[in-house]
Amino acid sequence: MQRYSRNILLIGDDGQTKFLNSKVLVCGCGGLGSTVIMNLAGLGVGTIGLIDDDIVEVSNLNRQFIHKNIAEDKVISAQKRVLEYNPEITVNTYKIKLDENNYQSIVKDYDIIIDCFDSYKSKFLLNDIAVETGKTLIHGGVTEFFGQVTVIKHLTPCLRCVFPDIDLEKEVPKGILSSVVSTVASIQSMEAAKQILNTGERLEGLLLTYNALTNDFKKLKITKNTSCKCYKKI
Repeated sequence: MQRYSRNILLIGDDGQTKFLNSKVLVCGCGGLGSTVIMNLAGLGVGTIGLIDDDIVEVSNLNRQFIHKNIAEDKVISAQKRVLEYNPEITVNTYKIKLDENNYQSIVKDYDIIIDCFDSYKSKFLLNDIAVETGKTLIHGGVTEFFGQVTVIKHLTPCLRCVFPDIDLEKEVPKGILSSVVSTVASIQSMEAAKQILNTGERLEGLLLTYNALTNDFKKLKITKNTSCKCYKKI
């Protein structure tokens, strides 16, 4: 009760119980994942799943502040940090590269999926998983000084509706600042909280964009493209 007292002042005992009973899968323990994971731990989300097949590298440390030991598995590094901070929650780790053949046995155990992956191909895989399974997906993306967030559900517009012609094989490394990453990840975390509490205006059917250079946020209404690849499956 003491740990979550400031939460409870705002959302009550029932709201905190919802957090403690919720299960959230974080896909990617990098820049976005660092902030998302710690925010979920602070909220008191009862079960957090972590997916990443990478190890910690020196070049990660400008934005992936959850890690400290070079060459350690990211999922183990993140798990240790979370349990140091909040030992009362459960943290499951999956050191795998998520693909079409292994996702079902993992995502079935979670209520919400948060997209903290850093590649187009992985993000669109999560998009397809959300559409197929009906799981709530909170998408986030960052590059340079810009970011975006949207919430995808079974019958809402999906990433393929918004970006039908994107080349998923084209990955060009670009610079990124930790403050941009943390801003977008905090919005993703708040979207997860609103989904769990079933409150507030959520980013379903909306794409929130962020320009850090101008401090501009824009909400763009997105529409379902019934001819996109995902919705042909429905």
